[in-house]
Amino acid sequence: MRYTYKTKNTCSRVISFDIDENDSVTNIKFTGGCSGNLKAIPKLVEGWTAQQIAEKLLGNTCGGRRTSCADQLAIAVLEASRELKKQRNIPTAIPLQSKTSTGF
Repeated sequence: MRYTYKTKNTCSRVISFDIDENDSVTNIKFTGGCSGNLKAIPKLVEGWTAQQIAEKLLGNTCGGRRTSCADQLAIAVLEASRELKKQRNIPTAIPLQSKTSTGF
């Protein structure tokens, strides 16, 4: 499933990616933001599950902000995972937001 997420409180505006039935995330693309960092993040987490991405990136901050592009990616993949499971009628207990992230 291709998923598109509109970021909140970051320089990047949109994150899109594919997530499959095994929760693996691939083809991550950021629109806007710091080019170098946003090219590196997808390379580092390509093929990871939503939960693995969230464990590493959720709660990451940038400058004086309470979120970051990496944090927004974590929120996005968890949201996509929840939606995919809902479509397939699979119960989930994945948290959607970090303690430090404003997210919404």
